[in-house]
Formats: sequence, structure tokens, C-alpha cells
Amino acid sequence: MRVEFTKMHGCGNDYVYIDGSRFAIPEEEKPGFVRRVSDRHFGVGSDGVIFINPSERADFEMEMWNADGTRAEMCGNGIRCVAKYVYDKRLTDRIHLLIESAGQIKSLTLIVADGKVKEVGVDMGSPILEPGRIPVLYDKTPVLGMPLTVLEKEYRATCVSMGNPHAVIFVEDVDSLNLEAIGPYFENYEAFPNRINTEFVKVIDDHTVQMRVWERGTGETLACGTGCCATAVACVLNNLTRLEITVKVRGGEIKINYDQKADKVYMTGPAETVFDGVLEL
Repeated sequence: MRVEFTKMHGCGNDYVYIDGSRFAIPEEEKPGFVRRVSDRHFGVGSDGVIFINPSERADFEMEMWNADGTRAEMCGNGIRCVAKYVYDKRLTDRIHLLIESAGQIKSLTLIVADGKVKEVGVDMGSPILEPGRIPVLYDKTPVLGMPLTVLEKEYRATCVSMGNPHAVIFVEDVDSLNLEAIGPYFENYEAFPNRINTEFVKVIDDHTVQMRVWERGTGETLACGTGCCATAVACVLNNLTRLEITVKVRGGEIKINYDQKADKVYMTGPAETVFDGVLEL
């Protein structure tokens, strides 16, 4: 079986994209398929695989898989690349799209130049702050300054869900962190029933922050769109920045606007194609 794919990234957060309407991988085979394809030594190499499927509720569905073969609910960088994929490959000619992921529907605006999508703005919806819905085992809403002890060091977390769970940790220096050592402990911390994505954030000024991220099921990635959204919300809740900020990630920059009046988070960032290929199964 031959499966055509496109490798794409948003600020270095890279996935393999497959048109699920043309290439159907049996459900029971998908976890193993995703692990093989995502392997950076023996596969294509990626942070996971995203299938682009038809949807009865939206223009398209994004079916997202982590590199370890587990499902994920939402990916901010991934959903921007889905928009670029369907527009650049002429699956749609619309610049305003609705894309479904794990039952959630997001509204996207495509920024086009020379017939190709360059950036995408996404209405990421309302941040979820209730502990039980994030989910996190904690008794206060919102979850601010929640103590976490990892390798005998105490950290303080602000927890937010953007359709997937995040713990934002404010630190003085992100560059010196050994995420390979501490990341798995945060991801699998007992207070997070569904595991957690963890953002380590340095506030540069009231409209700029620097972030590194450890994503559940993948490890450190160069960017995380939903993590940038969660970071912006956490910054506002802790009175650290304005509502509109630039998040500097290892792979670039993503702009976030937290509209508190509307209780919505808006994300704008790039989407880029790396190459097309064919998998022989």
C-alpha cells in the first residue's frame, strides 16, 4: 500500500499530514503506524501524525496522534498546518474555515500570499480553568501557584486547558533547564489524571515571553500552539503581562491575544510545508 504524505511544521512543531479521505489506515494499526512514521531515525521523523478527514460538522476534521501512538485532543500548530494543507492542495478555496478536532470546532482565518497560505489566525475558544475539567486534582479555581515537587525541587504551576491540559511554570531562566530530565516527571505527575503538557516560561516584558515546552506523548518540541495560548492566559491571571503578547518559542514566534471580555483566546502564527513523500506499507 502506498500512502502519500506531506511533512509540515508550525514554528518547528512538525507533523506528518495524511489525507484520511484517500488513505485509510485501519484503526487498530494506527498506533504502530504513527510510532514508525514519527521515529526520527527509522521513519519520516515528526512530533506525530495528523490525518485530515471529512467532517459532518465542519469543513474538515483533524485527527491528531502523538509520536508515541497516543491520541491528542488539540494542536494549535497542527490546526494551522491543516488549514494550509487543504488550501494549498486545492481541497478548498475558502479563507475562512471551520475545523473539528476531538469534537471541538475551531474557526480559522487564512492569510494568503502568492496563492499559498503563509499564516493562520485561529479562534482557540475559551480557556478552561476549572480543575475538574482540565483535569487536575486540586481544590481551588483557578489553579494558581499549585505546588509541584520534582526531583526535590518545588515549582508552582498555573493550570489551563485549551482543549488539552497545560501546566505553566514561571522560571527565571528557560535555557538552562534540563527538560529531558524533568519533563517526564511533570508529564506523569500524580495530580494530572490525563498527563499534562508543561510550559516553562520566562517573562521578558509585559508583552513578550520566552517559552520551552514538554509535550505529553512526544517530549520537548520546538513550539506548542495551545501551550502558547495557555501561557498567555496564565500570564494574565498572574498579572505578569498585557492581554496581547508574543511568545518566543525555540522554533519562532507566535502571537496570542487573550480577549477577557469575550473570554476567548486568539492565536496567529506561521504554517510551512517541508516536503511531500510516499510511504510504502
